[in-house]
Amino acid sequence: MISEIQRLIELYARKGVLVDTNILLLYYVGAVNRHRIEKFKRTEQFKAEDYTLLVSFLQSFEKVVATPNILTEVSSCINQLLDSERYPERSRCYSLFAEDIQKTLYESYVPSSDVAVQDWSFYAYGLTDCGIASVARNSYLVLTDDLKFAAYLQSQGIDALNFNNIRPLGWT
Repeated sequence: MISEIQRLIELYARKGVLVDTNILLLYYVGAVNRHRIEKFKRTEQFKAEDYTLLVSFLQSFEKVVATPNILTEVSSCINQLLDSERYPERSRCYSLFAEDIQKTLYESYVPSSDVAVQDWSFYAYGLTDCGIASVARNSYLVLTDDLKFAAYLQSQGIDALNFNNIRPLGWT
């Protein structure tokens, strides 16, 4: 498993990694407050150590990629964070998110009409995931925490890693 991960990192280090919604949300929640990761409904399946692992993993790539659909979903999830005077996490997440959209994230776009909306995969996976498949094909490694989606991508010849397979390795 480690050799396969290393091979994929080497293959896509210059091309980039396309990060799925939950993983990108983990990044922003963790960047603002690692202790919030396990307490926030949208990231409770992760641990604070997963944020550290993710940051280390993403540093292996020259480009971190997202689609407009992913960015919209992350924005909606960030909006579910509660803000207070004592814990201004939503505002801080949005601030970091906005900065990254302008400076760090590479946004790759395929028009929704060009996504395989007539294909069975649209009905099984939806617009965001089908958009990911369209953008990533022959271009990017996909990092997701969705086992079913990762298996689908791999069955379509699209390189994908399930973050849950990287977690136990303590990848650094």
